[in-house]
Amino acid sequence: MNHIHRAARHGLMLAGLVLLAGCQSAPTKPPLQTVPLVELPRFMGDWYLVGHIPTQVEKDAHNAVESYQLNADGSIDTTFTFNDDAPDGPVKKFNPKGFVHNTATNAEWRMQFAWPVKADYKIVYLDDNYQEAIIGRDQRDYVWLLARTPAISSTDYDALLTRVRSMGYDINRLRRVPHDLSSAPQFATTARKPGQETPESSAPDTRTSSDNSRRPDPASPPR
Repeated sequence: MNHIHRAARHGLMLAGLVLLAGCQSAPTKPPLQTVPLVELPRFMGDWYLVGHIPTQVEKDAHNAVESYQLNADGSIDTTFTFNDDAPDGPVKKFNPKGFVHNTATNAEWRMQFAWPVKADYKIVYLDDNYQEAIIGRDQRDYVWLLARTPAISSTDYDALLTRVRSMGYDINRLRRVPHDLSSAPQFATTARKPGQETPESSAPDTRTSSDNSRRPDPASPPR
């Protein structure tokens, strides 16, 4: 019963964060332009979070992995997993659901973290090989830099920063996400190929948060 009450309180807290962020983050800049087209099956699978302007709950994330699975109804199951505060810190897992908002491009989604609010999620950069991506929001409050590998070259990372800056973000707020998988559970499913549609991964760990909480919807999220 205490577990249920704790989960309920957490849900109410997230709902409050959603409403607060929505009030404080009204867009003042032109909407972000998405990529022209996303082939959803290729975009599915595991992505390592290599940099971000983070929401509150992921501000100290290590070894962060976002995994997508395309459902038959077109919705997208999402699993966001990371170690909190340290490379071997407590495991946190969140499971928002994505919905393709613009089916002409498949590049503009809505992420639902807590019913009924769905948050802005735009694929604003995607390389031709589906190895690097940038997820942005019109408010320019949060941004996520994704890669198919936990480490990318400084040249590639700087190129992503240049793109983020050109979109109107303050890159001084951007944090590079550390990855030290030698001392942490492997959240990504190594059997899957980049871009391959796969089932949701599960990484058993006795330290995993068990309150069924979700990554807070930063505004109207997101991820």
